[in-house]
Amino acid sequence: MEFVISHLSKSYGKHQVLNDVDFTFEEGKIYGLLGRNGAGKTTLFNCLNSDTEINSGRFFFKTDEKEEKVDADDIGYVLSTPTVPDFLTGREFIKFFIDIHSETIKDVKSIDEYMDYVRIPEDTRDRLMKDYSHGTRNKMQMLINMIASPRLMLLDEPLTSLDVVVAEEMKDILRSQKEGRIIIFSTHLLDIALDLCDEIVLLNHGQLEVVDKSNLDNDDFKIKIIEALKDAEDS
Repeated sequence: MEFVISHLSKSYGKHQVLNDVDFTFEEGKIYGLLGRNGAGKTTLFNCLNSDTEINSGRFFFKTDEKEEKVDADDIGYVLSTPTVPDFLTGREFIKFFIDIHSETIKDVKSIDEYMDYVRIPEDTRDRLMKDYSHGTRNKMQMLINMIASPRLMLLDEPLTSLDVVVAEEMKDILRSQKEGRIIIFSTHLLDIALDLCDEIVLLNHGQLEVVDKSNLDNDDFKIKIIEALKDAEDS
């Protein structure tokens, strides 16, 4: 399976954010979408999730040379700021999500099995999520996307503001989710992309380009990437 973006453009007035983006993502990989804050990473995700109307272009799945339309259930979107219902406990939230998606969720597990998987502390599971830490709320947001098992996961800087321990736990969870899907992980931090991602893609001047990780041992090449990010900041 592949996810193909073809000639996608998005502008706000005279400001061109995405400029004729062409790229193909392959199943079974985590892609690091690298770009400074404001480079257009969130705009790209919003376009792919159909939250923002595009100006031109299209995107689709491709399986055995056959194009397939992207449906809402095909995409999981994890925001940098976790959005979970504060008036529910963690356990109630998972039960509610499973109940309303019962016809599409495969191989349903117990709520505690799901929570064990993302290491939600047992003493917080029956507490209101308004009292959860940022890291635990982030895990809950990630968990419902894992339960839904979409073909494409869009992760908008999900490790931002997490402590080191939780960030490492989240990385392990993401690595375990690669099989059978495509994960695009946006970040403005090169070191995180290098540690977590199979491929790195640079969003620069509204276009995507592959970064060869093998070249990143070369100081001159790393400087080139940093300069590209600086150019994006200045544009």
